[in-house]
Amino acid sequence: MKQPPPPPFLSPSASTAAWVGFTADTLLAIGLMLVLSLFAGICLALFNVSSGQNQAAPGVLAQMLIAIVATGGTAAVLYLWRRRATAAEKAASLQAIHRRRTWVTSVLAGAAVFVGSLVVSWLFSRLSALPAPSNNALMQQAREQYPVLLVVFAVGLAPLYEELLFRRVLFGRLAAAGLVLPGIVLSSLLFAVVHEIPGLSANSWPGMLQLWLIYGGMGAVFAWLYQRTGTLLAPILAHAVNNGAALIMLMLGLSSG
Repeated sequence: MKQPPPPPFLSPSASTAAWVGFTADTLLAIGLMLVLSLFAGICLALFNVSSGQNQAAPGVLAQMLIAIVATGGTAAVLYLWRRRATAAEKAASLQAIHRRRTWVTSVLAGAAVFVGSLVVSWLFSRLSALPAPSNNALMQQAREQYPVLLVVFAVGLAPLYEELLFRRVLFGRLAAAGLVLPGIVLSSLLFAVVHEIPGLSANSWPGMLQLWLIYGGMGAVFAWLYQRTGTLLAPILAHAVNNGAALIMLMLGLSSG
């Protein structure tokens, strides 16, 4: 099997530029998420007022729409503005998509992430009470009220915009400069923190650390897969497989969230 060439030697200036770019991308992502979340929340609140609805807190549908606008919008803006694929990258990705190995590796990686998450959760459950992810209540309500939309959201939309942001933009910024390992670590850490935000999570610090380990491991596998295959479709597919398997368990009542 042909191995990818070793990363080129980085001059101090090139390495510094990569770190500056990554820092800027991260700060822009945080700022855009906050602004777009606020914008979407205000629009939904105005819509509720105009339609005569009076909700103290956004419902499950509103929360999903806010997530799509905030994270999806941030991913789209940063991709188009900061990390748009070049013609060469698009050609390499197309070649990778036509390789059967890419599809097989992606599906296996998604299954491995799902099984690994179950194993880690089981191990922690032997030591202490397993923390509930912050999106637990949202998934449960969506299962009851909007099952079809939940499938589209969890298996289709979320893997697409999360991989575009965390793997293409953030991990890709450092990986393109040869800083693959730091890119995997930092992008996975950010991926974990976004899913379980300190101050907003109802879990204790030990509980958040457990969930960060699961989400961080997931992000690391997806980043490795992106680097290995050369196409963003691979981590998107693996992410969808993982989410789909978790969703099946939720639908069957075999998982609490």
